[in-house]
Amino acid sequence: MKIGMILDAPFPDDARVSNECDELIKRGHEIFLFCLSYRQKFKKKEVHNGINIRRYFCSKLLYKSSALANDLPFYNMKMKQKIKHFVKIHNLKYLHIHDIQIASAAIQISEDLDLKFTLDLHENRPEIMKYYKHVNSFFGKLLINPRRWKAAEENFIKKAGKVITVTKEAKKELLKRTKINEEKIVVYPNTVKKSFYLNKEIDKRLRDIYLNKFVLVYIGNTSKRRGLDTVIDSLSSLRNKISNIKLIVIGKSSFDKELRSKVEKLKLSSYVDFTGWVNENQLYKYLMVSNLGVSPLHRNIHHDTTYANKLFQYISFGVPVICSNSTAQANLINAFECGKVFEEKNSNDFEKKVLSLFNNKKEYELLKTNCLNAIKKLNNSVVSKELISIYE
Repeated sequence: MKIGMILDAPFPDDARVSNECDELIKRGHEIFLFCLSYRQKFKKKEVHNGINIRRYFCSKLLYKSSALANDLPFYNMKMKQKIKHFVKIHNLKYLHIHDIQIASAAIQISEDLDLKFTLDLHENRPEIMKYYKHVNSFFGKLLINPRRWKAAEENFIKKAGKVITVTKEAKKELLKRTKINEEKIVVYPNTVKKSFYLNKEIDKRLRDIYLNKFVLVYIGNTSKRRGLDTVIDSLSSLRNKISNIKLIVIGKSSFDKELRSKVEKLKLSSYVDFTGWVNENQLYKYLMVSNLGVSPLHRNIHHDTTYANKLFQYISFGVPVICSNSTAQANLINAFECGKVFEEKNSNDFEKKVLSLFNNKKEYELLKTNCLNAIKKLNNSVVSKELISIYE
């Protein structure tokens, strides 16, 4: 089958989309990917790992206007023109639409051209919008209404042939909210391919840097709701009990200034390394020198119903996880017994969980083994079965 993926972002930056395409191509499907470029000079056409990519220019101003797509026609009008061109040049009959900002434009084209479509919800966007800085600005509050986005999302869901969510918890939340048929929803987690973790060799440079260190690693966006300030607070006490402790922060956000200020204020500069973003194909180097992976999310409706790719990245290298009690990630870690769960925003409880594994080598080694066993059931090839069923 020829499947048209619609993504309102650059590619190949999105691991979830890449993983989906990889599994569908293995099953003999042809994948054509619509994506955006914010640069005026770019490759319009490219074949990447079997994916037929077609890029369309989108100014950053136009992209930012996607938050207003519910209320102002400009973004949808522009995207409709681009998507219609994409569909016609590839003679597509089925669209796979990623997330809701571009969904209105893509669904309108689907209806105009009598196409079937699947809606792939990477996250609970109406809920997470509430935490965006631009949405909470003076003009953002006037112009962007998460409640209207939630109503729009529910309308998109009812129109879709199939809906994909990241977790069982997200599926449950959607069923309660929309009352649609349970069979319409497919669960596909943000996991990793086997190639992410198999046949890797330790990086000698990083091995030497972190030799004899007890390393906590964090991968991902570092915004306030991600909870890294809780981890940093705990280091003030942990450094007195684990003298060789080290935190590696891989990622960044506009909140980094506050995090770095806290590190300096608490005199923790020698205990925390901020690397910024690291290419996904280089993450293994840090994971292979890490002892624990952390995911200290603050609890909210979005975090309670989704979990991040980082959990599977940690697990795939046998790195036990210390995560907050945000529902979805806590359920995953407890189900596979591959880490410890602490109370969100509670640095004392986080410290307690870290110390319990540092001081109990037998339990720590058991959790490492559980991680390696878990990824055999959680890697992309295994969990993609429901995704594949949509197109069979």
